[in-house]
Amino acid sequence: MRWRAAVVWLALLVGGPPLLASPPTAALPRIVVGFANAPHAAPGPAGTTGNRYGGSGYTVGQSASEQAKRVAAAYALHQVASWPIQALAMHCAVFEISDGRSVAAVLAQLSHDKRVVLAQPLQEFHTLTTAGAAASYNDPLYDLQTNLAALGIARAQERSQGAGVRIALIDTAVDAAHPDLTGRIVRSHSFVSGAAAPAAARRHGTAMAGVIAAVANNHIGIVGIAPRAQIEVFEACWQLAAGADAAACNTFTLAQALAAALASGAPLVNLSFAGPADPLLTALVQSGLKHGVTFVGAAAEPTAPFPTAIAGVISASGSEQAAPPGAFSAPAQHVMTLRPQGEYDFASGSSVAAAEVTGIIALLLSASATPLDSGGVMELLRHNAGAPAGVLDVNAALAQVASAGGPALAARGTH
Repeated sequence: MRWRAAVVWLALLVGGPPLLASPPTAALPRIVVGFANAPHAAPGPAGTTGNRYGGSGYTVGQSASEQAKRVAAAYALHQVASWPIQALAMHCAVFEISDGRSVAAVLAQLSHDKRVVLAQPLQEFHTLTTAGAAASYNDPLYDLQTNLAALGIARAQERSQGAGVRIALIDTAVDAAHPDLTGRIVRSHSFVSGAAAPAAARRHGTAMAGVIAAVANNHIGIVGIAPRAQIEVFEACWQLAAGADAAACNTFTLAQALAAALASGAPLVNLSFAGPADPLLTALVQSGLKHGVTFVGAAAEPTAPFPTAIAGVISASGSEQAAPPGAFSAPAQHVMTLRPQGEYDFASGSSVAAAEVTGIIALLLSASATPLDSGGVMELLRHNAGAPAGVLDVNAALAQVASAGGPALAARGTH
């Protein structure tokens, strides 16, 4: 496959037909095909500003649209959705194979078609959780948060609480009405079709948001690692069963969420899921890394290398077991967090470790007097991680930031 040499920044997904139905996964095999996109847009009146994120800023060019139709006809494919990706100067279409051919056979044919920039399966990704010293906090469940004690978070929050840092959470929907998330969720976007997810179906995203940024000292529940950080939610996954954390996403929903997260300008992106290597999603992550965005992913089995196998993505693993090479460790068993509808419970898995590492990075970004890009964050973590377990020393990292000119921020407070 041939990638376009130029990758355009200001990632933005707009236009296209209604969102591809995601849950449940389609019975017929589907593929994602990309075409070079040079959109045509009439110039605006003199003195006007450019289009904002909202549906008209980046459109599908006539050439890309025609190429998609011709390829569909040539290979007997049925288009079920399409969307432009400004970050990659590409128009993507999701095609369904309805005549019994295998995905591999169709992709082999498309690999020789000069009109095609990218062709890959529509893949599925899964979240990685399983059910499941005194400090001056007035949050009643703080004593159950043994992970915070293990990480030294009470001391760390005397220096930083994540103020001024916005985190993009790509996950299921989040119960923004949870009382321990008051003021923490700045906005939410959904890339999953159908009716809005009921509160009970927002388990995984709510749990991750709680680990990262549950409000401190509000006489409610728990304390987040970065309780003054703000979270922008990009819903790309859906819960698989009632009363369980397991959730799934696919190439289509994740590509939209990643591009929108990049367009939002958030410096830190949490990816508490894993799945197969995916060229389109990898290109979007690499585009973000080139522009200094920090990505945190959940370490998984070798058969699920996305996103942690991408060079520059920070990999997080549970400290209760041996960490994969290059991964950073945090407690990931029986971590107290939030559940929808004002509830609390324990969660386990490398998804939780990823959320904890994301919260720690938010503390570092907030404490630094100068902006930290993804490379700077990675170096800071490596310098302050124990060997060989990779357990992070957040207080040593904060001290290093302070010695480089970072201010000691406001001590522990309320929202």
